Amino acid sequence: MLRRATRMRKEDRAGNGFTLLELLVVIVIIGLLIGLVAPAVLRELGGARLSIARQSIERLGSVLDLYKLDVGSYPSTDQGLAALLEKPEGVENWNGPYLKGDKQPLDPWNHPFRYQSPSIRQGLEYDLCSGGPNNVQGTPGEAGMICNR
Repeated sequence: MLRRATRMRKEDRAGNGFTLLELLVVIVIIGLLIGLVAPAVLRELGGARLSIARQSIERLGSVLDLYKLDVGSYPSTDQGLAALLEKPEGVENWNGPYLKGDKQPLDPWNHPFRYQSPSIRQGLEYDLCSGGPNNVQGTPGEAGMICNR
């Protein structure tokens, strides 16, 4: 009788937990899944930021067009995008602020957008660019820069 009770207790204990081997197998499987899935997720995140930068530039372009309708011209390079938040000196018919908040807009990588008016590119009235993930410093149209049109 005593032996039978001892055996049952050992059997009960064996079914209550996981062995070290089982835990190691689960950890290896989780590690493999992370190793395979994480790069794909990070690639998608990078693509999403590029898409958001392009959409932000388009949205800011629309806001600049509204500014031009009210004032008659785009803000100068010196006035910059701050002209969308606060009325520049000597500007008539300003009906802003044209953006919410009190800070100039930032690209998805938390860098300020670069604005220049008149544009240095043919056929455009202004340049509105993001330096992208590497914050490329240069002229609009350069590799790595994300710009209007």
